[in-house]
Amino acid sequence: MNPAAPASKLFARHLPTIARVLLGLVFFVFGLNGFFFFIPAPPPEQLPAGLVAFSTAMMNTGYLFQLVKGTEVLVGALLLLNRFVPLALTLLAPVIVNIVAVHALLAPSGLPMAVVILGLELYLAWSYRSAFRPMLAARVTPG
Repeated sequence: MNPAAPASKLFARHLPTIARVLLGLVFFVFGLNGFFFFIPAPPPEQLPAGLVAFSTAMMNTGYLFQLVKGTEVLVGALLLLNRFVPLALTLLAPVIVNIVAVHALLAPSGLPMAVVILGLELYLAWSYRSAFRPMLAARVTPG
C-alpha cells in the first residue's frame, strides 16, 4: 500500500477550496483597490501607452470602471464566502476574458498572472460543472 496516496487524496479534495479562495482573494482585494487605491499604481510613463489609453477611457465613462470593480468585489466576496459560486464564476468570466486580452495585447508583462487567473477560473468551472450542465443544454423548455 502506498502511504502517500491518502495524503495526495486529501490534498486533491481541498484543491477546489484552495482555488476558490485564491481567486476570491485576488478579485476582492483588487476590486477594492479600484475604489480605495491602497496598492500604489506605477506611474503612467512606465506603462504601455495602449494600457494607459484603455484605463483612462474606462474611467472617463463615469461608470464602467466602477461597474467592473464593483463586480470584482461582489464575486470575490461570494467566492470567499462559498455562496453562489457558479453564479460568481459566470459573472467573472467576461472580466477574466478582458484581463487576458488586455495583457495579451496591451501589457504582455502581466500575461503570466492573467493566465494563472484564467486557469483558476477554468479549474473551478470544471469542478462545478454539474451546476453549469443545465445552462449549457442546446434545447430547453421554459418552466
